[in-house]
Amino acid sequence: MRQKLNPQLGLFTPVAKTKIGKELEQMSRILDDTPELLQVVFDDLVKSKRADTGRKGLTAEQVLRCATLKQYRQLSYEELAFHLDDSAAFRRFARLQMGQYPCKSILQENIKAISEQSWEEVHRLLINYAVKHKIEKGRKVRIDSTAIETAIHHPTDSTLLADGIRIITRWLMAGKALNPAPDYRYSNHNRVVKKRVMTILNSRKEKIRQEAYRDLLDYAQRVVGYALPAIAELRDYRGLDFLSAQGIAEKLERASGLLNKVVDQTRRRVLNGEKVPASEKVVSFFEDHTDIIVKGQRDTTYGHKVFFTGGPSTLILDCLIEQGNPADSDRYQMLLERQQRLLGRMPRQVSADGGFASKDNLAFAKANQVKDAAFAKRRGLSVLAMAKSQWVYKQLRNFRAGIEAGISVLKRAFGLDRCTWSGWDGFKRYVWSSVVSYNLLAMARTRLV
Repeated sequence: MRQKLNPQLGLFTPVAKTKIGKELEQMSRILDDTPELLQVVFDDLVKSKRADTGRKGLTAEQVLRCATLKQYRQLSYEELAFHLDDSAAFRRFARLQMGQYPCKSILQENIKAISEQSWEEVHRLLINYAVKHKIEKGRKVRIDSTAIETAIHHPTDSTLLADGIRIITRWLMAGKALNPAPDYRYSNHNRVVKKRVMTILNSRKEKIRQEAYRDLLDYAQRVVGYALPAIAELRDYRGLDFLSAQGIAEKLERASGLLNKVVDQTRRRVLNGEKVPASEKVVSFFEDHTDIIVKGQRDTTYGHKVFFTGGPSTLILDCLIEQGNPADSDRYQMLLERQQRLLGRMPRQVSADGGFASKDNLAFAKANQVKDAAFAKRRGLSVLAMAKSQWVYKQLRNFRAGIEAGISVLKRAFGLDRCTWSGWDGFKRYVWSSVVSYNLLAMARTRLV
């Protein structure tokens, strides 16, 4: 039977002596002071199972604390399982009982069960705690955006074609392994496809590369041709492995659709010399939700754009995760409205990156009781229109730079340079869990000062 928490704590609670131990101790006290968090996590854990039957498993409190530890120390599930077995400080923070030694698969199953909506609600409750204890007032905020990578290799037309051929061939082989085997035929072209990819990568002559690309396109179309009758056969499959056949058919259908898009973009780009818009490109067969993000003259990032709102306390007050590549200026008003919903009022002063600057955004801020709305770059706006004086504008502009330090810490110490969880929902859960862990640590450090 699943529980929210274990009411019986250990008899002996040693005093933390190390820096990490003291941080964990303060983080633990903050979690204890916000018991509403447990109901949010508990509802996710029992969503697909009855809470009053079966084995106890990890409590909602233990799952939340283990997830926090994972992001706080940037551990893999295997490393987390080891430290929960080996470290007294980690076990004390996670509230594990004698004889509880969760393995990596149990930790993954439970932590991944927490939805992105629940992580956002946990974040909201922690911000309310910060406001209540005067750690953060929310009257002065700073806004910036960044791009976070998904876990994919650098996409090229040749490697994408090879990935699609390999994936479809793998599922065709899996379908043939059913008992009885469905009636369709296919050939394995992976070996010759690999040779063509190496020719494209190593050839210095454009004519040879073009011929290799034409061969790759030909093999890709052949493989899609194998998949279409296989999908029909698997849909009509009536053997003992019926459910497996339906699953393979769905995966073949998805992979075939993506491979057709890759064939089209390769033909347009490589053979016809056409420029394909970023919104029409496929950059991964595994993380197909990935967007192409280009910020100014900097390198291209394959992932998603994320907007952060921070305060003087260094806490991240809000996080907006977007698909596509929206302009910063298009999200300014939305970010202020989210602040109003979060804290019940508009901030008194707002400082944002230059990309958010526009006359409409300034007018919106001033019409909604924002006294000073500064942008790092003026872009045609006068200083006195944004702030009451040159001195206030400079102070706000300098204040905004602080959120870049916060984003840097999130990327270096909390893993937000590259999301390692799969899928669009996994991406959002990963970002929110990192933000929650970061905020917990920031609040804990204010109590240690």
